Amino acid sequence: MSSAMNRGLFITLEGMDGAGKTTHLEWLRERLAAVGTGLTVTREPGGTALGETLREWMLHGGEPRQPDTEALLMFAARNEHIARVIRPALEAGRWVLCDRFTDATYAYQSGGSGMPWTRIADLERWVQGDLQPDLTLYFDLAPEIGRARSRSAREPDRFEREQTAFFERVRAAYLRRAQENPQRIRVIDASRSIEDIRRELEIIVQTICSGKAAR
Repeated sequence: MSSAMNRGLFITLEGMDGAGKTTHLEWLRERLAAVGTGLTVTREPGGTALGETLREWMLHGGEPRQPDTEALLMFAARNEHIARVIRPALEAGRWVLCDRFTDATYAYQSGGSGMPWTRIADLERWVQGDLQPDLTLYFDLAPEIGRARSRSAREPDRFEREQTAFFERVRAAYLRRAQENPQRIRVIDASRSIEDIRRELEIIVQTICSGKAAR
């Protein structure tokens, strides 16, 4: 097991569909690989066989489900994801780049669907212990813009078919998380051009890579 000094960095990307999160993740993957960072790229729901099965059910399962049920299943899959993928990579000194993590559970199951915020916090403490991302990039976008972008890209999944009010609550929950965790969560205005966002991301990459060299 690596010492704390050699632990990899845990970076997550968050945002509603249409904010460009996946596009920017691919750029970050290439950029971090170019500077020689050992990198594990994963996603939630997903990352393990259990997580990928849950992803299909969450996004495309047709039957109604309770927000508590969704959150419990998310954290069950997250427990496997952490144990099998995230912690081993970090302890080996690799950096982990994850498309969504627990902030998304707060945003969708609490903000969007109304599960009590404190109940998710209890699950977070139970499953994660002291594990938190070192950096979270939240791509912020007005719901109506995100929905228009998503509709033009592909057939909408179950969440994307929700009403605008749902996504307004999701966005408010993400912004609440950013306010509660200002040292960890970087809010990025996703309404700008890709070039402008990449310039901001490049500064972030240079900063974290400088920090890596100093460790």
